[in-house]
Amino acid sequence: MQNLKQNADTQNNAEIRKQIPDYVQWILQVLEEHGFEAWCVGGCVRDILRGLTPHDWDVTTNALPQQVMSLFHGRAFPTGLQHGTVTIAKNHAHVEVTTFRCDGAYQDFRHPSSVTFTRSLSEDLRRRDFTVNAMAMNAHGQIFDPFGGQRDLQAKVLRCVGSPDERFHEDALRLMRGLRFAAVHELIPDTLTAESIHRNRELLSRIAPERIREELLQLLCGVRTTDVLRQFPDVISVFWPEITDMLNVPQHNPWHCCDLWEHTLHALDAAEQNNVVLRCTMLLHDVGKPRTFTMDEQGTGHFYRHGDVGCKMADAMLRRLKCSNAFRSQVVTLVEWHDRPVEATEKSVRRALAQLGEETFRLLLAVKRADNLAQAEWTHDAVQRQLDDTQRILEHLIHEKEICFTLRQLAVNGHDMMETGFHGREIGTVLNELLNRVIDGELSNERETLLSAARERYERSSADGN
Repeated sequence: MQNLKQNADTQNNAEIRKQIPDYVQWILQVLEEHGFEAWCVGGCVRDILRGLTPHDWDVTTNALPQQVMSLFHGRAFPTGLQHGTVTIAKNHAHVEVTTFRCDGAYQDFRHPSSVTFTRSLSEDLRRRDFTVNAMAMNAHGQIFDPFGGQRDLQAKVLRCVGSPDERFHEDALRLMRGLRFAAVHELIPDTLTAESIHRNRELLSRIAPERIREELLQLLCGVRTTDVLRQFPDVISVFWPEITDMLNVPQHNPWHCCDLWEHTLHALDAAEQNNVVLRCTMLLHDVGKPRTFTMDEQGTGHFYRHGDVGCKMADAMLRRLKCSNAFRSQVVTLVEWHDRPVEATEKSVRRALAQLGEETFRLLLAVKRADNLAQAEWTHDAVQRQLDDTQRILEHLIHEKEICFTLRQLAVNGHDMMETGFHGREIGTVLNELLNRVIDGELSNERETLLSAARERYERSSADGN
């Protein structure tokens, strides 16, 4: 049994023990009853010490994989025997149980070429990335912390276990994990770790874009996201070099009090923290500005049509990380529309709804609010009031009227147009004309009204054809 770094406060151990779910306690107890060590390890321990409820639980043990399979019979599944991992199913939950191990040489900057089982918990923890993830907790709530993870967690410090360069060369994805941990868990990389992240950033080019995407999108929803992006734009620029062009760019415009990158970070900070579509949009909303900058004779900077340029750039950037079509489409649309005026009138709101749909239009208003709050303070009140008025019109249209802004909501359909006399492509053309007249308030969305308008349209086209 390892020498434990005992927690002097037994009551505190008991409180920690209560946080371990019954199904995890059962796994720990079965292993201990059969003479093996068993420890909760990694992120679940970190989260418990932060006062959070872990979403995932991992267990490590000195029992060999075959022994674990034998102990848990039909509840054990060999999900990674070559790495010492067995998954235990209990109460609709799944827990990975992994044998203490040491990793061999890393040849692809991501995976060890071999795994060797060990009897030492310390050796197992030594191979992990950061001290806050290199702690273990047994069934009694006792913490084993050979690398000072508790101290770093209390001090809000992100520190690598051992040499940062070695840890990042073993697994380059740890570079992005480090930024994500700093943003989400409110940790500040210590000097050696930060320097190593900068120094080794190009290793990210060896990592699959899907893995980078997963880390980046979580990073964007962190408490310290803007602090991390402000400190490490060079890291993000490895896979998104467009970011480099946004740094240290003065805007030369009275509407803006910050350079382009600072404006971007302030706008991101003003967006809802847990909405990844909004946060990603704010990071990319002005990416087209460096390519559209002009300065007039008065020395005022302009970025005409930067939304049109930026949406194409954002599309390419999101494709590079293999983002889903739905996510990419929504972010690109918001980047394209973020600087387009939407007047606080029913007609303007109806037209925007027809083109965007309700969900995306609501997101657009949130984008405009965040963008404005990152501009010069003298602009805030007037713009926010205009957006409030637009929001009220939206709610009025959605909740108090039978709004129609899609063909599906139109009171007539293609069959009605065929009965009126239209054929082929004419049907779609006429339906869209009727929809636009309804959106503009020229016609009510009533079947007889629309049929009458369609008949008039058909009679005119027939007369013109004669």
